Amino acid sequence: MTYQGTADRLATDSETREAILSGRTSLGIELGSTRIKACLVGPSPAQVLAAGSHEWENQLVDRTWTYSLESVWSGVQAAYAALVEDVERRYGLRPSTYGALGVSAMMHGYLAFDAADELLVPFRTWRNTSTGPAAAELSGLFGVNIPLRWSVAHLHQAVLDAEPHVPHIRFLTTLAGYVHWRLTGRRVLGVGDASGMFPIDPATGTYDARMLTQLDDLAGDRLPGARVLDLLPTVLTAGESAGLLTTEGAALLDPNGTLQAGIPLCPPEGDAGTGMVATNSVAPRTGNVSAGTSIFAMVVLERPLRSAHHELDVVTTPAGDAVAMVHCNNGASELAAWAAMFTRFAAAAGLDLTPDAVYEVMLGEALSGSADAGGLLSYNYLAGEPITGLAEGRPLVVRTPDSELSLANFVRSQVYSMFGTLSLGMEVLHGEGVEIDLMLAHGGIFRTPGVSQRLLAGALGVPVAVGQTASEGGAWGIAVLASYLHAAAETDLGTYLDSRVFAGAEVTTVEPDPADVAGYAAYLERYRAGLRVQAAAVEAL
Repeated sequence: MTYQGTADRLATDSETREAILSGRTSLGIELGSTRIKACLVGPSPAQVLAAGSHEWENQLVDRTWTYSLESVWSGVQAAYAALVEDVERRYGLRPSTYGALGVSAMMHGYLAFDAADELLVPFRTWRNTSTGPAAAELSGLFGVNIPLRWSVAHLHQAVLDAEPHVPHIRFLTTLAGYVHWRLTGRRVLGVGDASGMFPIDPATGTYDARMLTQLDDLAGDRLPGARVLDLLPTVLTAGESAGLLTTEGAALLDPNGTLQAGIPLCPPEGDAGTGMVATNSVAPRTGNVSAGTSIFAMVVLERPLRSAHHELDVVTTPAGDAVAMVHCNNGASELAAWAAMFTRFAAAAGLDLTPDAVYEVMLGEALSGSADAGGLLSYNYLAGEPITGLAEGRPLVVRTPDSELSLANFVRSQVYSMFGTLSLGMEVLHGEGVEIDLMLAHGGIFRTPGVSQRLLAGALGVPVAVGQTASEGGAWGIAVLASYLHAAAETDLGTYLDSRVFAGAEVTTVEPDPADVAGYAAYLERYRAGLRVQAAAVEAL
């Protein structure tokens, strides 16, 4: 290990302070399912200067998963204030401007506004699975898979249900698009996020014109006053200008009044797009797995899929290249619930363990378990799971009398359950002949070195890489996209990431262990068979 001399360190600190004061930095804000994060990068976007976060949680209101707009802004302000405090603690100053700014958030969902810019119905998030009839009808009409969570499925379901607000819709957007709109006054969306609202035509880089016409004809006078295109945000690709921070927008971010208007913003993106950027997986034959409240895999395609599959939806990179997405509604939340219980058990036993320490113990124990989890079977279904055809979730732990119940097998089974539905979708992708050289993983579950990464490699049967920024995730990814604003005229996004962001980056790659591959295959057989138990639990409870 080498240590930086005092004089060198002071010079570096001085340079960093000067960069912050002069605005040669980029700020990224991402609204995830459970945390809103802010990340500040320096003139070199690989260098994270400061961070801040705020925890929040969705609410189930009238059987609809939602967040209030009040909680959006109080959360964004709290995360931004925490970042400013981190900057002040590290560098002794409070920033008043940035070289660029970007906003990212959970993709899909339904935020509908009227002509007075008032929200018509509570925000319907990606987690809602009430759009089955609309998704099925649109998938048949378009000839491509339209998942339940897509914005157009929510819109068409509202039309089918003749909801009273439908005639009043004048603008429809995602969470990232909404926040960006309030900050800049511009109704735009990055192509990656837009591709989760409505299918994108790769030839034009915007919404598919044929499908828009088909939907207009289908909706007819049930959606009066506008074409569908008129309701959607304008599509932009990475590197395009997406407006400037207004005086009103600056006050929304920083009610204290220190932040100045006029900061350029990059196109707002979804968490899938920022995940691709954060893992440098925007080139064909690369992919990434993002693990949070949901878990999803993104694989950049070399060619179009041969046919439509309900397990796969086609979205794009922030640069507009086609990506096959396997999206599972249920990710790490059930494992987090068990970790919280074990944390409380430790406290009740008089042990002072942090949540991170509990995760380290749990995940470390999983590696000593049987490769097939000893016959245990877990389902992490807190919400419905469209890939397996379940409208609602019932978390389960099931075992046969001859199974081997131990902490190691229990935790391994819980981690496997995060990957179960994902594996079913990846099998379909493999059947399409899509080849993957490397999967890059990110999300908080990968903060504990080696464990989830190794088990994921065994589940997918491909090498899995994790970088130093794995736990920073999308907030760092959107900060990088913001910094790309100043380089887009000179280079494409992939080259920028390779040469300016990830050159020399430390990445740990784990090859699949044959024993893990065989053990997980046995587990997945039980998982597939046990879906009937999960369905019965939904019906009975």
